[in-house]
Amino acid sequence: MTIATEAIDRLHTTAESHHRVLICEVMGRHAGWIALHSGMAGGANGILIPEVPFELNEVMGWVESRFRSHYSPILVVSEGALPKDGELITKDATLDSFGHVKLSGIGEWLAGQIEQRTGKEARTTVLGHVQRGGTPTAFDRVLATRFGLNAIKAVKDKDWGKMVALQGTDIVRVPLATATGVLKTVPLARYVEASAFFG
Repeated sequence: MTIATEAIDRLHTTAESHHRVLICEVMGRHAGWIALHSGMAGGANGILIPEVPFELNEVMGWVESRFRSHYSPILVVSEGALPKDGELITKDATLDSFGHVKLSGIGEWLAGQIEQRTGKEARTTVLGHVQRGGTPTAFDRVLATRFGLNAIKAVKDKDWGKMVALQGTDIVRVPLATATGVLKTVPLARYVEASAFFG
């Protein structure tokens, strides 16, 4: 999340200096957590996630609203975001190692729509794999140490088929089936909360 947030922070300067819309495309095939949290932390003017299909006219309204207040908008878009009554946007039908269509292209598609509909210049930055790197925070390092210690305890206890997880401030053991059985998507209430800052 930190890398994506830092990228958005940096995009504000170039958006303002060139008076253009900047779209930051981030990972998120089925869940928009990276877009939601980095967009909120980075002060994005609109966030598009897979869980909430978007209205193109509403996005254009956000863009126009920001320009009316003499401010260049930043939009953060999950790679799996899609327009209402639309299809997933991809550059081509290339498959990844899991047999899924490689997602990429929603940012470029959206930039084209913005330019065509508003006449405003729009550019896209695709963060891609750079999001997965970066220096761990102190919290990350302490958490990794605690996970490691508790994983060793689970092995000593012969407590198989479980993983260690953070619950509040406690490290707990969770059955793998429970942890991996359901995709953790962004609840609508969390998206609505973030939408207070759109436009």
